[in-house]
Amino acid sequence: MTVPTTEANAFDHRSLHERIAADLRDETMSGDLGPGAKLPSTVQLKARFDASNATVQKALQLLKDERLVIGRAGAAVTVREHRQRTALNLPEGGTALLRRQVLMLDDEPAELVTSYYPVDIARGTAMMDRRKIKGGTPTLLAELGYPPRLSVDRISARVPTQEQYAALQLPSDLPVLRTLRVVYSDHDRAIEATVMVKAGHLYELQYEFTPE
Repeated sequence: MTVPTTEANAFDHRSLHERIAADLRDETMSGDLGPGAKLPSTVQLKARFDASNATVQKALQLLKDERLVIGRAGAAVTVREHRQRTALNLPEGGTALLRRQVLMLDDEPAELVTSYYPVDIARGTAMMDRRKIKGGTPTLLAELGYPPRLSVDRISARVPTQEQYAALQLPSDLPVLRTLRVVYSDHDRAIEATVMVKAGHLYELQYEFTPE
């Protein structure tokens, strides 16, 4: 999702090429643009971000310098090989249901939560409705025959996208904490993938475990 430039500018004071790079960086690191995939053309990026050719090229150069993409003048820019994988392991052409919300704390935005569910599981259930699920999705998934058995978290610090910057009302170019949580059911079936994003300077993550 791209936040309109006028809306993003209300909070995001980074230069336009930095904001463009932030959005494209998130798409490559999140797997929306997989290894070997071509980035949108310069013409498409100019239209998407309402930017000049020079600004788009400056944004792409940032990603090249970070070794996230490769390309040369006059050729398509492609995503380099990286370790991200499709969290739900959907088959070719498979689709997922998207649910998202902004969690508030003391009337301020605290966390962006975006969850994905295989459509063959979610179809015809309360997950398709635009409201909270009674008992939460773990309860519903268990009732559907997909009890959560294992959750795996992958945590990273990221440069915020324009949407994240605006929605979380970040005060400056601070990193966000991004947690990708994949929930598995029986037979290692991935039944939920959730991305949680919060301001990195305000929160820390705590994990407890008992050594065996």
